[in-house]
Amino acid sequence: MEERKANTLSAAEIAEILPHRYPFALVDRIEDYESGQWAKGIKCVSMNESYFQGHFPGHPVMPGVLIIEALAQTGAVAILTLPENRGKIAFFGGIKSARFKKQVVPGDVLELYCEITERKGPIGTGKAEARVNGVLACRAELTFAVTD
Repeated sequence: MEERKANTLSAAEIAEILPHRYPFALVDRIEDYESGQWAKGIKCVSMNESYFQGHFPGHPVMPGVLIIEALAQTGAVAILTLPENRGKIAFFGGIKSARFKKQVVPGDVLELYCEITERKGPIGTGKAEARVNGVLACRAELTFAVTD
């Protein structure tokens, strides 16, 4: 049996799929994905991020809302790589059961994973997790809507 080769995407390739640009392009690399099913990405958290100026001086912590956004962008890669969704945009529809378990700080590599669990037409949901060194930092269920 042949070993499956990972589907990887660079930051430049992600920019061809997602409309997000600096300072809101929050996924640095996609390490693997299966179109319409799931995506696994990374965000390298740097002290140079502008939000650390105010969150919090002397104790920099990545805002939870940006962790959720990075997870949503990872899930958007999974859904927008489907041929029928090329060139479309995935918008947030909701966030459910978000839980933050670990602070994310400069120097961390945020491991992002989102699995698409349900789709009905342009609406869907995904289960997402963010980890640092394998330790759970955040878990949430995300709802999205795909539109032109």
